[in-house]
Amino acid sequence: MITNSDRLILGDGENCIFSSNSQETGLNNNILVIGTSGCGKTVSILEPRILETFNKSLIVTVTKRRIAKKYSAVMKKRGYNVWDLNFVHPSEGNCGYDPLMHIGSYNDITFLARSIVLANPQKSQSNADPYWDDGATSLLAAEISYILMTIDYPTFDDVLDFHNKLTFEEMSGVISTNYDRKFAYLAEEDPSCFAVSCWKSFRQLPVKTASCVFSALNTTIDSIFTPELKELFRMKKMVDFEKLASEKTVLFITTSPVNSSLNSFISTFYGTAFKDLFEFAEEQADGRLPIPVDVLADDFATGCPVNMFEQYVSIFREKGLSVTVLIQSESQLSSLYGSEKATTIINNCDTIVFLGGMDLETGKNISMRANRPLEDILYLPIGSEIIFRRGMKVIFTKRYNIFQNEMYKKVTADYDMHIEKEMSKAAVR
Repeated sequence: MITNSDRLILGDGENCIFSSNSQETGLNNNILVIGTSGCGKTVSILEPRILETFNKSLIVTVTKRRIAKKYSAVMKKRGYNVWDLNFVHPSEGNCGYDPLMHIGSYNDITFLARSIVLANPQKSQSNADPYWDDGATSLLAAEISYILMTIDYPTFDDVLDFHNKLTFEEMSGVISTNYDRKFAYLAEEDPSCFAVSCWKSFRQLPVKTASCVFSALNTTIDSIFTPELKELFRMKKMVDFEKLASEKTVLFITTSPVNSSLNSFISTFYGTAFKDLFEFAEEQADGRLPIPVDVLADDFATGCPVNMFEQYVSIFREKGLSVTVLIQSESQLSSLYGSEKATTIINNCDTIVFLGGMDLETGKNISMRANRPLEDILYLPIGSEIIFRRGMKVIFTKRYNIFQNEMYKKVTADYDMHIEKEMSKAAVR
């Protein structure tokens, strides 16, 4: 029996509707949705999740802008704060995001620096010595620390400007930079200063190594922080994860399916979000978020790996967090995180929904889970799906037909009417 919790509608029929109260079910609410492009992951899984949310906070990543526009009015009527974080066109959203605002400790500085350095889909599959990444992390952490110590009300734009002005050369076999005096002054004030320690780690690298580290970091920063993205650092209202977990809030995040440069920063954003929400839950008397937070991540494996995600997903339930990950295949997840981490992520999802696909690796795994021949999986009829839920027998069903949902019909009609009015206004102008 489903109580006051928000419902999980995962397929057609009463046996496909579940409670989202993890303390009631004994399961985590992490859901892995697998299906090839165009199979209906968004319309049959993601949109019903938004429609059926009345009590929890949501973080919803979408590549289709209409989703954010369509459901904003609905959630406002339900008493939600509605935040619109638009990575594609920041000025069209109503809030921004600056990673510097989420730093509260030296560990946070290292976490942020490392998240940016590792925000590259090739990193997980690279055999390169981590020594290079460690050097880049030290340099960026030193720069972040320096800005935080020396500028009032800094933004990450200040960090980028500081980095871009860094120059160095070889003098008598060691590195000489234009910032040596700045860090020397900090060292005079406090020799154990974190910024100084990180700076020394970079300065002690051999010249050729330092040059390679600096060049690689430049490439990463240039690919991530575009002029459009920097607009997010200057928005009046900023994302506040503690408020999101304390008041009913939906945060829509718009990204692009074709602009891969955005994916790196979004992975950094998610790393910060999970860390901040986890730490906020730790501060509560019961160790849980005041309001549970569900993360709905469309096209999750087309971007960049989220730092430490495979570790966070294993402890989401106890903190009042959950994630619904929409991917095209298990192979796609493995290519992003590596085989071992991908397996850890899959194993920490108590619910898996398969909507079809021709990927052999995925097909074999689903075949074994469902105890069905591989050809039955690879040639699953369009519109059909398979639901796996820990503690239950496998469910073979049809995907949920949201078009028959009365609430959806009304939301769609209201949205279509709004679009018509906007188009009429535009025509008059």
